[in-house]
Parts: sequence; structure tokens; C-alpha cells
Amino acid sequence: MKKLLTLAVVMTICCCCTAQTYFSFVPSLTNSPGTLAEKANFSFEAGRQWDCFSLGADIGKTSLGKTEGRDTTMYLEVRPNLNVFQQGKFTNTLTPGIGVIFNSKENFMTELTSGIEYAYSPWWHLNIYFGQYYYSGRTSASNVSFFGLSIMYFLKPYTPGALLENNKAKDK
Repeated sequence: MKKLLTLAVVMTICCCCTAQTYFSFVPSLTNSPGTLAEKANFSFEAGRQWDCFSLGADIGKTSLGKTEGRDTTMYLEVRPNLNVFQQGKFTNTLTPGIGVIFNSKENFMTELTSGIEYAYSPWWHLNIYFGQYYYSGRTSASNVSFFGLSIMYFLKPYTPGALLENNKAKDK
């Protein structure tokens, strides 16, 4: 048991050391009825990226329109992301998400998003994305499509590579 626990701790430390921290600003527009402010939403995400996989925590608003009474637009979401295909500076991304909308009748939120990410520099990435939010509560459910542009900043230069490298390939 001690060997298994030691192995788990070592692997966790290795994975955390090879991960890169990022922050992202994520605005989008939905196809829901209403004014432009009611269609607009935004969020901020912070997370860690390991080569082609990242995991982020996202906090935002589902609408920027005026609300009467308690705010029912604030949400918190966990967003894993997979970089499916990469060609040069472009990457195709797939992001499922799960979260909660505070004080809302439809308080459970899931997300499925796809996008095209462009690595402007090792520190800055841009992502054009589209997808769908699914909301559900005890007595009702709804969904909405959206389109947006996110801006991602890495705290250290993002250099894709394998978690475990083949030293023989380096020597050649």
C-alpha cells in the first residue's frame, strides 16, 4: 500500500510540475430572444494545461441584461478541454462542461463546445468557439446555442510536448 501511495504522489507531482497555468477571458453571444445585452454573456477561466488536455474553473454570467430582484445569471463551471487536432499554430478544441447557476430555477448547466484555437504567441492564444448550453431544473429545462471569442494567457510560454519524453529521440 505504501508503494502504491508513493507512486501516486510522485505521479501527481510530476503532472503538476509539467502543467502550465492559464487565464482566459471568454465572452460570447447566444441565439436567445432579447436585447444585445440579454444575449451577451462572459466568463473568466483559470486552469492548468497538460499538453493536449486542460482543466479549468469558469465563473461568469449567462446574461448581461438587467435583472429584477436576485441575480439569477451567475454561474460556476468546471471545463475540461481536449485539443483534438493540431496543425501548425491552429488547434481544434472540444470542451464539455458542467456547472451550477446560482439562484436560478434551471440551476444545473452542461455545455458542449467546439472551437478553433490560434497560438498567436507562446503566451497568448485566441479561440473562436461555438456550442450549446443545456439548462435544467426541477420543473423545466432549456438550451441555447452560442458563439464567441476567447483570449487565453499562459503564465509561462506554452510549449506543447509529451508528458514523458523519449531520451533516445533527443540524443539523435
